[in-house]
Amino acid sequence: MLQFEELKLSLQGLEPELNDLADALGIETMKKEILELDQKATAPDFWDDMERSQKILQRSSLLKNKIEKYKKLKNSYGDLMALIDLADEEGDLSLLPQAQNEFGSFQKELESQRLATLLTGEYDSKNAILTFHAGAGGTEAQDWTEMLYRMYCRWGERHGFSVKTLDLLEGEEAGLKSASVLVEGENAYGFLKSEVGVHRLVRISPFDASGRRHTSFASLEVMPEIDDTIEVKVNPDDIKIDYFRASGAGGQKVNKTSSAVRLTHIPTGIVVSCQVERSQYQNRDVAMRMLKSKLMEIKEREHLERIEDIKGVQKEIAWGSQIRSYVFMPYTLVKDHRTSYETANIDAVMDGDLDGFINAYLKWQNRAPEEKG
Repeated sequence: MLQFEELKLSLQGLEPELNDLADALGIETMKKEILELDQKATAPDFWDDMERSQKILQRSSLLKNKIEKYKKLKNSYGDLMALIDLADEEGDLSLLPQAQNEFGSFQKELESQRLATLLTGEYDSKNAILTFHAGAGGTEAQDWTEMLYRMYCRWGERHGFSVKTLDLLEGEEAGLKSASVLVEGENAYGFLKSEVGVHRLVRISPFDASGRRHTSFASLEVMPEIDDTIEVKVNPDDIKIDYFRASGAGGQKVNKTSSAVRLTHIPTGIVVSCQVERSQYQNRDVAMRMLKSKLMEIKEREHLERIEDIKGVQKEIAWGSQIRSYVFMPYTLVKDHRTSYETANIDAVMDGDLDGFINAYLKWQNRAPEEKG
């Protein structure tokens, strides 16, 4: 039947890309490395160095997961082709919607794995720490910050990442003054690093009785979480520690019984805080990881030799240098000013549908400098 023949041709057209993906991922190279790692894990003295053994096991697990994801994609291609052939042979149009849905899912996963091959940065595979700050504008800007906070939490949930709020400071009337979120999962930082910058909102303010149009700004910082596999030396004498009572809306967003911790890196003025863990010690541990992540991100971005070479507060963004605009009125449009990618479906975007923007950025980032304009 014509419908199934067309679908089969479309699927066959993706086969070369599926085969090329194996080379791009380096499947055979990964298999060889897994064998070497497994051999090291069987050595009699493997557990003598716990830190080294943990790194080997983590690396092996990461590679095995990547290979398994590709295997599933390869199998889904074969299963879908068999379904199309069977339905075509029997002339069963009732199977067409299922085949079309599975084709869409296959195409989406193929694109996702292909884009993952572009994540070659040293920290791309790490978890991501997102920090939101409201710009000038009081309640309106704070409400916008909470909207962004929800948007990125929804994005993480849609992709199966673990999303954990580390710190949250609510506005007096509504919204958030600031918030920090940990997004845990493979390549979380690689995907979310594109989102750093100023986000601009244009809408009729629900807080303006006159119904006037307002422009609001909120900034987002994105850092890779520095775990125990990466050594970051920070002088304890450079850190000021403050303890305070956690706060939140009726205990719904934070644990009010925990002891919150704020760390200030004196040489740079960088401040991080955590208030969601059950103990003061746990909050301090999380805050220290946040601080190390921030310092490492600055060090890498500024191409510095040591943490001590950071001389002052580093500004990643400046008000007015927005990366993306979200327009609710007089029309609906979300546009990225770097890649020119845009969509009119603003409701889907605010519900976490950011893949189009992230994918466009990854492709744009890997183009030659002269092509970026």
